[in-house]
Amino acid sequence: MISVENRSTPSNFIKNVITEDLRSGKAKEVITRFPPEPNGYLHIGHAKAIWINFTLADEFGGKTNLRFDDTNPVKEDVEFVNSIKEDVKWLGYEWEELRFASDYFEEMYVRAELLINKGKAYVDDLSADQIRELRGTLSQPGQNSPYRERSIEENLDLFRRMRAGEFQNGEKVLRAKIDMLSPNINLRDPVIYRISHAHHHNTGDKWCIYPMYAFAHPLEDAIEGVTHSLCSLEFEDQRPFYDWVIAECEMPSVPHQYEFGRLNLAQTVTSKRKLKLLVDEGHVDGWDDPRMPTVSGLRRRGYTPEAIRNFVFETGISKNNGLVDYPMLEHFIREDLKLTVPRTMAVLRPLKVVITNYPEGQSELLEAENNSENEEMGVRQIPFSREIYIERDDFMENPPSKYFRLFPGNEVRLKHAYFIKCNEVIKDENGEVVELHCTYDPETKSGSGFTGRKVKGTLHWVEASQAVPAEFRLLEPLIAAEEPDQVVDVEGLDEAEDKPEPTFLDQLNPNSLEILQGFVEPGLKDSVPQDKFQFFRHGYFNVDSKYSALGHLVFNLIVSLKSSFQLPK
Repeated sequence: MISVENRSTPSNFIKNVITEDLRSGKAKEVITRFPPEPNGYLHIGHAKAIWINFTLADEFGGKTNLRFDDTNPVKEDVEFVNSIKEDVKWLGYEWEELRFASDYFEEMYVRAELLINKGKAYVDDLSADQIRELRGTLSQPGQNSPYRERSIEENLDLFRRMRAGEFQNGEKVLRAKIDMLSPNINLRDPVIYRISHAHHHNTGDKWCIYPMYAFAHPLEDAIEGVTHSLCSLEFEDQRPFYDWVIAECEMPSVPHQYEFGRLNLAQTVTSKRKLKLLVDEGHVDGWDDPRMPTVSGLRRRGYTPEAIRNFVFETGISKNNGLVDYPMLEHFIREDLKLTVPRTMAVLRPLKVVITNYPEGQSELLEAENNSENEEMGVRQIPFSREIYIERDDFMENPPSKYFRLFPGNEVRLKHAYFIKCNEVIKDENGEVVELHCTYDPETKSGSGFTGRKVKGTLHWVEASQAVPAEFRLLEPLIAAEEPDQVVDVEGLDEAEDKPEPTFLDQLNPNSLEILQGFVEPGLKDSVPQDKFQFFRHGYFNVDSKYSALGHLVFNLIVSLKSSFQLPK
């Protein structure tokens, strides 16, 4: 597969805009930014936004800043800041400068006072509920606040007293004075400052008023000289307010906003609010749970940055939102791993087999290739003796027709080893099969050139005396529904308002995690987190970074071996 680093971004509307801006002189250089809010971990949708911002800037010889839009201290934490920096680096990107919205709080305050002095902002005493009620709807115009016509002098006095900490949370807000009759609700006097007596991770207790995201964001872009402010499509309706802020605050640098279609994965939610709910309510064991669509979750599961970059490259850049099937993401991790990871054997649901005619107390080493599609990975030696484990699913006492695995009287091949034949079934007092007694044919050793007869079934196995106990975590999509209910959840917008409760929790898949206890080959006993293997007939697995420890191996299923998915030609 061609790496994304060796090919330019496909033709797209943003690329065309940048090309024309540079040709016409509208832009002298290209400066973009990736601006996450530090109120959660990055997810697969952010990976696409990262790729778009960093790759397009790099393609035109520009630069990209990593900027944290940290305007809401109640929801933000240093943990999120650190995780985001780690994720961006892990994905393979280096930012030009590290910035924070909080670096510009004083400048934002000055611009807010400028709006007041121009009669373009006022202090409002209405509650959040009252503001929402007077805002109107898509079909009904808004109504002016009774405090809208306060004098400039009174507004300045109140705003300065807000900064001084004289008022309680929610007692007053600063609103932009635009047009309550505008068909665009975002222009109906939006709140631009609110009171929040909360400790900020970056500025401590210096401030008790904080700018709203929609007000701060365009100012940050202008201060940093961003030329192309790239964001996902849900911010399209905010663009008029973005432009209003830049113009009315008289910013010397004028950035322009362009919206691209958001990446949505089937059977996945990518709203940070919903992901946080999964974490807070204990439906997952953290933001990095391998079932989560977070970058850290995908990393812990075993995804590689190359696979994720190739995936987002293939989804392209368009003006429309689209739903991508999860198997498309899985396709790219298979492609990335199939020639690079060793292929070994693991038994997830063990059933003991005693080979009664194999000499007691003896064992031998058998040769096995590490990757049948990559000879350069060489071979390994695996032990074989009288007792082995096979998969419980590979035996049936009363099989249906055309069942080619092990059953009484049938003969199968053991991968890299011999033919064995089932002769006796041992059961416990409950009638459950606990052991099989088989015989082997020493003439049928793998690689010996034996052609006397053929068998239709080949089983994987692990030698019992040296087998390494291991835990296996089989993962399915966290959401059972193909398209989880979409709850409006635009990050950073309408922060003062309540949001509807999500219903996606009703669609959680109760079978998203299955934990099994089995065995792996002895050569894997020193495996460390992020070591990856293909287990014969099971899939690709990754050593878990959270629960694995010395003497206790835990493997996460990355992806199954096969899929019907094919990239369009």
